[in-house]
Amino acid sequence: MSADRAGQVARRSFLSRIGVGATAFAATFGTRRADAQSSTDGSVATRHAEDEWFEIAAAKHRMFADATSADGFGRGLFFSNNFFTGSQTGYGLKDGDSAIIISARHEATPFTFNDAMWAKYGQELSLRAGNFLDPKTKAIPTVNVYNASGYGSALGSAGVTADAMSKRGVRFAVCSLATRAAAGIIARRTGASVDDVFKELGSNLVSNGRLVPAGVVAVNRSQERGYTLLFVG
Repeated sequence: MSADRAGQVARRSFLSRIGVGATAFAATFGTRRADAQSSTDGSVATRHAEDEWFEIAAAKHRMFADATSADGFGRGLFFSNNFFTGSQTGYGLKDGDSAIIISARHEATPFTFNDAMWAKYGQELSLRAGNFLDPKTKAIPTVNVYNASGYGSALGSAGVTADAMSKRGVRFAVCSLATRAAAGIIARRTGASVDDVFKELGSNLVSNGRLVPAGVVAVNRSQERGYTLLFVG
């Protein structure tokens, strides 16, 4: 047998062994992975009644913007607006064809509280938001700047407000853990009850806002419900 012929045979033999090995690997480890992720009803992940609010039957597309900072919350508003615009101009879709959720957790959470809460607890909310200052006044905000006009490029939202997005159908997932942390700061400074302040904050959310057990849990549940994840910072 020539050297070239021998080399071809050797290569075929090697590739054959690789194929058999790959099949065996997939049969063993692939099955175990599926078994580990399957729930008792055969679905990939267990569904909970608490997460049914994610479902919008008429929506053709789903996006979940995850914000963890003051700037990130602004970018979430800005990119959500872009999502609507691109869907309309490029695909002829209406706002109702898209399900969009902006998650506010960690330092983004205070911007899901309304003006009344910023007027009352501005110092504490500013602290919780990473010592955030009003970009126009350079002072502690007395309103929710992401629901105010006249900021334009001074904020990452480029003038897009939370109210404007809620009117187009955007919903806000508000982290309960971060809200309770904010309530703790307020309680320590005012002598109020943490539970009372937590309840007050939860009753004064921006339009279409809802408390979720934890923002990071909402990130997970959204993807299990078919949302694409957009991390905005």
